[in-house]
Amino acid sequence: MTTYILRNASPAKTRVDAVVVGVVSTDKGPELAPGGGDVAEAWGRKLRPLLSTLGVTGKAGETAKIPTGGVIGSPLLVLVGLGPTSKLSPSVVRRAAGAAARAVSNAASVGLALPADSPELVRAVTEGHMLGSYTFGRYKKETAAKPDEAPEVVILSAVARQKDAVAAFERAKVLAAATIRVRDWVNTPANDLNPGTFAAEIVAMHHAATSAKGAPAIGIEVWDEQRLATERCGGILAVGSGSATPPRLVKLTWEPEGATKHIALVGKGITYDTGGYWIKPSSSMATMKEDMAGAATVISALVAIAELGLPVRVTAWAPLAENMISGSAMRPGDVMTARNGTTVEIVNTDAEGRLVLCDALALAAEEEPDAIVDIATLTGAMVVALGDKMAGVIGDDSVVADLVAASEVAGEALWRMPIPDEMSERVRSSKVADITHYDGVRWGGALFAAAYLREFTGGLPWGHLDIAGPAFSTGGPQGHLTSGGSGFGLATLVDYVDSLA
Repeated sequence: MTTYILRNASPAKTRVDAVVVGVVSTDKGPELAPGGGDVAEAWGRKLRPLLSTLGVTGKAGETAKIPTGGVIGSPLLVLVGLGPTSKLSPSVVRRAAGAAARAVSNAASVGLALPADSPELVRAVTEGHMLGSYTFGRYKKETAAKPDEAPEVVILSAVARQKDAVAAFERAKVLAAATIRVRDWVNTPANDLNPGTFAAEIVAMHHAATSAKGAPAIGIEVWDEQRLATERCGGILAVGSGSATPPRLVKLTWEPEGATKHIALVGKGITYDTGGYWIKPSSSMATMKEDMAGAATVISALVAIAELGLPVRVTAWAPLAENMISGSAMRPGDVMTARNGTTVEIVNTDAEGRLVLCDALALAAEEEPDAIVDIATLTGAMVVALGDKMAGVIGDDSVVADLVAASEVAGEALWRMPIPDEMSERVRSSKVADITHYDGVRWGGALFAAAYLREFTGGLPWGHLDIAGPAFSTGGPQGHLTSGGSGFGLATLVDYVDSLA
């Protein structure tokens, strides 16, 4: 377990096993970034030739290690590239801190002397290092103990004693821990995380988060398949009907005294998705344990919001189901009735996420919150449109504007997408039911899905985050993002709620 400390101290005099300093690229060549001034002064005129000899350019993500030979208090100096000075930002620093976390191994203590002279940068350094050092070792003997993780990490900052900086530091630790919780759930294979076991893990996490003295009061409900039937949640039941592990719905509530606003968070929780009778290609099925990332995000976000004591009432809805094939599975052509009484023609059984979301959205709308935000690994069409590093955001102008603003603070990339008028006509094109959840038209699939979801929001202010691209990485680590589940969207949701406080 790593301990993080915020301290105002010189990186040249701090006695740790390794000191990390940023490098920026300039017209005159690489230079040490703000935060590393004392280190540059200690090396003097020898620094620039040394950087040149090592081939250091300051390119973002670049790392290099230098034995110090007593030039500074630490025996090892680690350099991490930040890119051009003109592009220096909290997002750049967050990524650099993540890269630095993997560049240092077998150190008992690490000092981070990256740019951290504002609360925003203190948060970026802390989050970046915590997230960049993440590994999922549950199933690997050699990584289960995380032998390379430093027991102590010191954030070196000139503003360490300022109240705002301390608050940003503490906030960063809560956000990073919550994001790591999402990553752990998303990375857990479906044989160990089905609707029932996922609900049980949420219950255990809830107990841990609320049982200590002074812990926040968070309400919890878990609905089994009988309760779902009683509550007329036809979409969740339809998707879960083919699985040996029946569906669940988990509801968490945070109701701080004096709260004047209420936000509902809804997350897609498909613990595994075969595609049902519209079976996926095997190459697409391999990572489908990730399809519950939305549910993991809203649950973990609510707990983080409560731990931070944000004065906004928040309700999180997580519909959990496994989309499998069996004699009892839903079929193309079936008609189901959603919670709000709308009948839906099921055309594509691989478009199951919107079927569980529609019930949860309807339940959320019945409580008449000030806004509803859903988050889901919903459509491949959004990945085609925006790639795998950016999420699409769709919805009402005010909610979307607030979500985009929050994403900029969180360092997560969102791009606004529309719902053209013709999408509503397409949603209503079924000849046998009130609406259809899929119409087979290749173009605008992500926009159609959003138009379908809008039918269940009760006309309330609403925003939809399609995180199908950035929720899971099959490549190697980059910056603070590691392979597998990313936890994308959690910080945006927390910052969004905070902006309404």
